Amino acid sequence: MKKILPFLFLAFVSLFIFSCDNKDDSDSDTYSRMRDITGSFTNANGYAFTQGININQTDVVLVYRAAGNAWQQIPKSVYLPNSGTLPTNRVFDYNFVFDSQNVQIRIDDQNFDLGTQMTPAETTDYLNNQRFRLVLVPAQSSKNASVDYSDYNAVVKYYNLDETKVKTTKVN
Repeated sequence: MKKILPFLFLAFVSLFIFSCDNKDDSDSDTYSRMRDITGSFTNANGYAFTQGININQTDVVLVYRAAGNAWQQIPKSVYLPNSGTLPTNRVFDYNFVFDSQNVQIRIDDQNFDLGTQMTPAETTDYLNNQRFRLVLVPAQSSKNASVDYSDYNAVVKYYNLDETKVKTTKVN
């Protein structure tokens, strides 16, 4: 019995050593979160604005634009209707780029002068006080995620995000 007791004690202790191992593959410090950004696109800001963020290099940023009571994922092309004396086939893209410190939301690829070739209603609808929602998703939780990222409501449900706790920032 005296010879078996040390082996039992060793087995018992090793059980606790392995069960207390903190080396798991998930990053418990990062979690999905959202932030609203409101800003206006103008010639003065180069039709772009930047918001600071702090994420890991491997994390993912999703950006959605408020469109009435819905959210549409960007990049998104906007085709403006032909309107009297204004050029025809006017189109521009809402787009974004990001790194671990910043997200820049901008208008790309316009084939007309946004400052002079939009109606006042179009300027109000597409350039002034535009609201965007940033969804910051940790890379670990976005791997193999079976969610349609173009569907804002599916993303909120999948990542269990609380829309009542969204921080809002006015950038310009």
